[in-house]
Amino acid sequence: MPDLLVKLYELPPAHDLIAALAAHGISIRRAIAPEKHLVTAWVGAHFDQGWVSETEAGFSNHPPTVFIAVQDEQCVGFACHDATMKNFFGPTGVDERLRGRGIGRALLLACLHNMRAQGYGYAIIGAAGPVDFYVQAVGAQVIEGSSPGIYQGMLHEINTLLDQQ
Repeated sequence: MPDLLVKLYELPPAHDLIAALAAHGISIRRAIAPEKHLVTAWVGAHFDQGWVSETEAGFSNHPPTVFIAVQDEQCVGFACHDATMKNFFGPTGVDERLRGRGIGRALLLACLHNMRAQGYGYAIIGAAGPVDFYVQAVGAQVIEGSSPGIYQGMLHEINTLLDQQ
């Protein structure tokens, strides 16, 4: 999966989408430190342990660079930036039952607007899975020759290695 480049100075606004979700009982906001164990447990239950580690790294930033979607006082989505590498967006994910409602786009925009406010002109989306989504949502562009990029030579769990033998 390639990395993508996003011009942060040409982002679409986030306010209307976030307000529309709020009208349906879903809030998009920055996570706070006392929520770390709840958010990382949710990430681990819905995604993989690598993403838990990245989310924990996002919580180590001050303020945290983890944004969450909350419905009925429960986490239903998350997004991070400056977790794996400086100036990188990701990981991000939304509860499967709630996909297609704009939650992922709202989390993406919340993070990217926060990156712009911190002074970044561009953002990198590392190892982007749904490339077409990012191209459509924020005008992301593929960085040629970027796969596997920073993830090259990364450690893997022993069970994964044994399964391959």
